[in-house]
Amino acid sequence: MSDPLWYLLCGLLLITMVVASAPLARLLLSSATIYLVAGYLVGPGVLGLIAPDPLHHAEVIGRVAEGALLISLFTVGLRMGVPILDRRWIVPLRLAFISMAITVGLIAAVGMWGLGLPLGAAVLLGGILAPTDPVLASGVQTERGRDPDQLRFSLAGEGALNDGTAYPFVMLGLALLSRHDGASFNLWRWLAVDLVWASVGGVLIGAGLGALIGRLVVYLRTRHSEAVGLDEFLSLGLIAIAYGAAQLCHASGFLAVFAVGLALQRVQDKPQEGTVSLGAATGAEGHAYGVIATHSHHASTVMTDAVLGFNAQLEHLAELTVVLLVGALLPYATAWYALWWFIPTMFVLVRPIAVAAGTLGAAGTGRARAMVSWFGIRGIGSVFYLMFAIRRGIDPSIAQQLITLTLATVSASIFAHGISIRPLMKWYRRRSPPEE
Repeated sequence: MSDPLWYLLCGLLLITMVVASAPLARLLLSSATIYLVAGYLVGPGVLGLIAPDPLHHAEVIGRVAEGALLISLFTVGLRMGVPILDRRWIVPLRLAFISMAITVGLIAAVGMWGLGLPLGAAVLLGGILAPTDPVLASGVQTERGRDPDQLRFSLAGEGALNDGTAYPFVMLGLALLSRHDGASFNLWRWLAVDLVWASVGGVLIGAGLGALIGRLVVYLRTRHSEAVGLDEFLSLGLIAIAYGAAQLCHASGFLAVFAVGLALQRVQDKPQEGTVSLGAATGAEGHAYGVIATHSHHASTVMTDAVLGFNAQLEHLAELTVVLLVGALLPYATAWYALWWFIPTMFVLVRPIAVAAGTLGAAGTGRARAMVSWFGIRGIGSVFYLMFAIRRGIDPSIAQQLITLTLATVSASIFAHGISIRPLMKWYRRRSPPEE
C-alpha cells in the first residue's frame, strides 16, 4: 500500500470522528467501537493492508500498547484530585487488590476446568484478562476535582491501579509455565519482589519523583521565572523518568506512572510574601501565559492544567492506535467453540462475583455496585500483558490459545460496554440521589 493512500485513509478516519461524533453517540457507538471495526477492515480479515501477526510482531505491538498504557495511567493520575488519605480510596483499592486477586483465581479455575489449560497458562490468562480499562469508555472517566462521582472515581482508580497489580500474577503464571518445562520457581522471591516490592516500590518511586520535579518546576517558575513553557516535554519526561526509574529498581512502572500523576497535581503553590492572587478562580483568565505561569498563586495550577491538556489529547491518539491494532489482530484469533460461554462467564459471572467479594461491607448502593460489576472493561492492559507473555517465549500452542481468548474478550468488551455505557450512565444519574 502506498504512503499517500495510508495518509488518506488515516485522515478520513480522523476527520470522520470529528464531524460524526454526535450522530455516532445517538447510535450508541463509542469511538473505540468505530476504531475496532476500522482496524478489522484494514487488517488481513478484509483489505489486508496491514498484517500484525502477534507471534511475529509481539515486540512492536507490545511497545505500542505499553506506550498507550503509560499515557493513560498518567492522565488518570492527573485527574484524581481526591486526597490520598480520603476514605473514598477504599473502594478502588479493594477493587484493585482484593477483587483483582479473586478475578485471577476465578479465571484460572475456568481456564483449568473449563478450557483444559495447564495451571501456569490458566493463571497467566487470569493475569492478562483481570485488569480493567475505563479509558476505552470515556463515559465513565472520572471528573477532575476533589469531589468526583464515586462510581466514576472507583472505576478510574481501579483501572489505573490494577494494571500494576496484575503484574505479579502474570509473572506467577509465567513462572509456573517455566516450572512445567523444568525450570525452578522461587516462591519467596515472587512474594517479596514481584508481589510486595513491585507494588509498594512503584508507588513510592512515582510519588517521590512527581512531588520533587513538580515542586522544582514551580519553584523555578515563581522565584526565578525559569522553566516556563515546554509543558509537553514535562509531561513526557515525567512519564519516562518514573517508568524507567521503577523498572531499574524492579518495581511496577505502571504504578509509578500513575503515582507520578497523582503527586504532580497535588503540588501546592507557596505564595510569596506581599503578593496577591490575580483574582480568577481557575486559570486567571485575561492574563498572558507567562504572567500566570510564573505567579506564585497560580503556577502549580497552570502547570498541571497544561500537562493534563496535552496528555488528554495524547490519550485519544493512544486509544485510536491500540484499538485499531486490536481490530487488525482479530483474524489471528482461531475459531474456538468454548468462546460462546467463556466471554459471557467473564462478564456476568466472574466480574460480579469478584466485585461483590472484594467490596463486601463497603459503603455504597446496590445500583452503584451493579454498575461497577458490569463495567469491567478489558483493553490496553490485556493487550500489553498478552504481548509481554509471548515475548517471554511461551509455547506457541499456548500462545495461540491466549491470543484467541484475549482478543475475543477485549473485542466483545469494547462492543458490549461501548454500546451500553451511555444509556446505563444516563439511567444511573437519573436514579441516583445527589449525594451519591
